[in-house]
Amino acid sequence: MREETPEVAAPLRYGYTTGACATATALAAAQLMLGEAVGPQVRIVLPRGQIVDFALAFCRHDGDAAEAGTVKDAGDDPDVTHGAVVWCRVERLAMPGVVFHAGPGVGTVTRPGLSLGVGEPAINPVPRRMISEHLEQLAARVGYAGGFAVRVGVEDGEALALKTMNPRLGIVGGLSILGTTGIVRPFSCSAYIASIQQGIDVAVANGCRHIAASTGHASETAVRSICDLPDMALIEMGDFVGAVLKHLRRQPVARLTLCGGFGKLSKLAAGHLDLHSRHSSIDLDALAAWAAGMGATQALQAGIVAANTTQHALQLADAEGLPLADEVCRRARWVACGIVPASVAVDVLAIDRQGRIVGQAA
Repeated sequence: MREETPEVAAPLRYGYTTGACATATALAAAQLMLGEAVGPQVRIVLPRGQIVDFALAFCRHDGDAAEAGTVKDAGDDPDVTHGAVVWCRVERLAMPGVVFHAGPGVGTVTRPGLSLGVGEPAINPVPRRMISEHLEQLAARVGYAGGFAVRVGVEDGEALALKTMNPRLGIVGGLSILGTTGIVRPFSCSAYIASIQQGIDVAVANGCRHIAASTGHASETAVRSICDLPDMALIEMGDFVGAVLKHLRRQPVARLTLCGGFGKLSKLAAGHLDLHSRHSSIDLDALAAWAAGMGATQALQAGIVAANTTQHALQLADAEGLPLADEVCRRARWVACGIVPASVAVDVLAIDRQGRIVGQAA
């Protein structure tokens, strides 16, 4: 009797961020505006060096300006913007540089505590840098001495934004243009956790006694700045800090460094092992209580409770010289040490939205 061949699940397909889409369409529109031929696709370089071609939904002149759009492909990730048209309109400026504007479907920042100032279009720093670099390279190539005004839009973005955290964060009028790597990793708990476990196993098998687990690219960059570790020892855990801590019971190392955003680490400090917003929430009351234990004034405690974001709460504490991020790291370390074997030395680093290390506990 012939044995059946077991089915092998196809790997989940990666997609691309709105920031990568905006970069591609800004470049295509600028090329057309400056007289270069534009085909059905445009090629860009992502922050980590990958070269990617984006199919254009349209690319056309609009008076002296030009505009282009692409359909966002989020791969197998359940992203609300999958299938949306991300577009850019590019105009000439007399002076060099790039000025960004929010088009229809892209929000505007109205509250403090985000990585962008109040009144700024919700186009995050990495997409801004990607767009600027590509347009500056184009200008140098064609001998254009002026600058660019870039208006980024998303079709139906205002309605899509209602399915995100943007309204609660004070981003009004549409979506944020996001991304730090240009790539969307498909959301799959089991696959992601398996990859974390495999990463730890490989590191240990190759003699790594110190590993660093980070919530994302910015936190990994912060770890690299202070820890001399090989790539093999760097684990991208996303929101699954519990997967790292529990796996170290079976596969211990001598030292573990945890690094993440201040807000995510405040969840770990409160005892949460899944840091995704679907499973745990920011507790500003807890932050205020921890600040009180450090001697915070009543006014500061009230300000933290009423803060728009954890970053806003951190700014308030920093303004009064209260090392709240250190306290969050200390409490997060307590939680982690309660899970991993006693032989594992744990240190914790917190970063802000600019990727700067703002707190630590060792």
